Amino acid sequence: MQEDTVQPVPDDFPREPPAVSLAGSQPKVAVRSVDGKHRVGLTDDELLERYDACEDLAQQLASYCARKASEHPSWTRDLNLARARDGLSRKVTSGLWDVSTSEQSWVMARVQMLLGW
Repeated sequence: MQEDTVQPVPDDFPREPPAVSLAGSQPKVAVRSVDGKHRVGLTDDELLERYDACEDLAQQLASYCARKASEHPSWTRDLNLARARDGLSRKVTSGLWDVSTSEQSWVMARVQMLLGW
């Protein structure tokens, strides 16, 4: 039986802390307790989970863009990518997908790389 190998999160993947809103007028630092330690930002496991989700999304969007390119030969690559980017943005804005702005940019850059565009 082959063991699953864990791919490291690439250096160019966003590592921004999650957005936090705290009430009150005094300055605040948003920290949370994870395994008895105070943390700002994502744990390694959380970062890997977000990366895996974004990589999966990029793979799916690359397949989608390739299919659309063959179905609509008159579409430019830029138009094809713009349509995919708009669809991604709509899903995030509607609350269906939890992908940060910088993760969306990374996903679309990854799509271009996968397609060689």
